[in-house]
Amino acid sequence: MSSKLEQLRQLSVVVADTGDLGAISRFRPRDCTTNPSLILKAAQQPESAGLVRDVIEQAAQAGDTTEVILDRLAVRFGVELTRLVPGDVSTEVDAMLSFDTDAMIDKARFLISLYQQQGVGKERILIKLAATWEGIRAAEVLEREGIRCNLTLVFGLEQAVACAQAGAFLISPFVGRITDWYKKTEGRESYPVDEDPGVQSVKRIYRHFKEQGYQTVVMGASFRSAAQVEALAGCDRLTVSPALLAELDQDQGVLERQLMPEGTASAKQEAITEAVFHWALVENQMAGEKLIEGLRLFHRDYLALKQDVQGKLELLSHSGVVTR
Repeated sequence: MSSKLEQLRQLSVVVADTGDLGAISRFRPRDCTTNPSLILKAAQQPESAGLVRDVIEQAAQAGDTTEVILDRLAVRFGVELTRLVPGDVSTEVDAMLSFDTDAMIDKARFLISLYQQQGVGKERILIKLAATWEGIRAAEVLEREGIRCNLTLVFGLEQAVACAQAGAFLISPFVGRITDWYKKTEGRESYPVDEDPGVQSVKRIYRHFKEQGYQTVVMGASFRSAAQVEALAGCDRLTVSPALLAELDQDQGVLERQLMPEGTASAKQEAITEAVFHWALVENQMAGEKLIEGLRLFHRDYLALKQDVQGKLELLSHSGVVTR
């Protein structure tokens, strides 16, 4: 019998949640997703040292700011990933811009221009934006320009629906972070997978989208266990860490479909207004808290990557390779 990973490929698009080039080669996902945390981790791996050095040297010699160097680094990793996977690669906009629609639009356009300079068309790239109200509005503009968006840090149904109504290509509803919140709040060590709050949230979003006929792709994300992944088999896409991909690859058990692509048509939902959107995040304490926490953690890792790049710039400057 084939592994659960191979069975999963028949039910959902398997996406690797990593910037690790070696892991991509090993598990052969169709797509890849990255974020500042993953780029930071990948940039510190020995096999990526040459890539990071090349980007920093070239950008520094051109007089780029540290922020632009970070953009070039993210794009360079993305370019390498497009050579390893046949599908989409997601590149994330700095979380600190998540409440500035115009800034997110400008950054997305800039990232796409960097990809195009490297010979990668926008049809291969998804721009990751946080699913704030401003991020959703930015995605609405970008989608009209043919720049597809991945709305991330989705924790509630209203967030998801607002993304779909704005025409976002894809959303990333989180599983593990939701479960983490409920475990801490309720004092639980674990949940049976069929009662797992994170799993149930993604199932609810997926079924609602099918009932409403939304074309936005649902990609489950932020998994803590292989059991959570298996519980969402059949979801449009699932983005999974290398460790869990390895676990699924080694499991020869039977994997059954849990989600069906068809849905029973229901009355069309009214448009989510800004007031409804924000109040939903107030009423859903978990969603409101995890959205803000996610933004804070992503920006923290962005700053850590920035500090790492600045340190490398100083070393290059002292060695005379570049002048600042």
